[in-house]
Amino acid sequence: MRTFIVFIFALLTYTLSAASDVPGGNHGVPVLVELFTSEGCSSCPPADALLRKLDEEQPIAGAQAIVLSEHVDYWDHDGWKDAYSSSFFTARQEAYGRRFRLGSSYTPQIVVDGREQMNGSDVGAVEGAIGNAGKRLTIPIRISSMSFSNSKATNSQAVRVRLEIGALPQDHKGGAEVFVAIALNRADSHVSAGENKGRALSHVAVVESIKKVGVVEKGKDFDREVLVKINSQTDAKNLRLIAFIQEADTGAVLGAALSQTTVAN
Repeated sequence: MRTFIVFIFALLTYTLSAASDVPGGNHGVPVLVELFTSEGCSSCPPADALLRKLDEEQPIAGAQAIVLSEHVDYWDHDGWKDAYSSSFFTARQEAYGRRFRLGSSYTPQIVVDGREQMNGSDVGAVEGAIGNAGKRLTIPIRISSMSFSNSKATNSQAVRVRLEIGALPQDHKGGAEVFVAIALNRADSHVSAGENKGRALSHVAVVESIKKVGVVEKGKDFDREVLVKINSQTDAKNLRLIAFIQEADTGAVLGAALSQTTVAN
């Protein structure tokens, strides 16, 4: 059977200095902000609200907060199954916990550039960590083109993106992995059970997938076109793509970039 490919978006070109469409126009040093959260956690909504503020208002001078909302699945047994949860995000959080030598995982937790962690509702600690991260040198990432495709034959969607990444310094120890995250710009839920029963919750940058797409090496630029599958039911107009570089051993994020198709109303 022939595969019919419908290209939804034409070529989108981004400059290196403005590789995102973040509301507020703050194009400072990109800082990856990961929130580990759950709709089954009663203390998580304030952290969800803080993440929305960081995304929409970009309040930290000199820093561009590139946010990810990663829903863990260990709350799903407590009366409410979070539709956005995944064991993948639980495992990612646990890996951070081992690096930070934490006794156990918890929500809400925010990890900034893979280097610092704190309670996701602690506004001062979160904004302070982002401000500190905004002073670091980063490896530039350019999302030079992005297009979406829809295959009627296989009932699947995919995003094709070209990434251009600067080389690691020669004195850098080891390599660094390149990841692409696909996330929903906005997502809303009405929780009918569990700790948040009766609450209407709103999320931003809800991650659907994080995929390793390559490795950056010392002295070598990374320039590659990659294809990432997305949920067949996802509205392509409500998506954002985040690319980031992360050290495999330490978890430190060395660079990040964001592109959005549109911001959902």
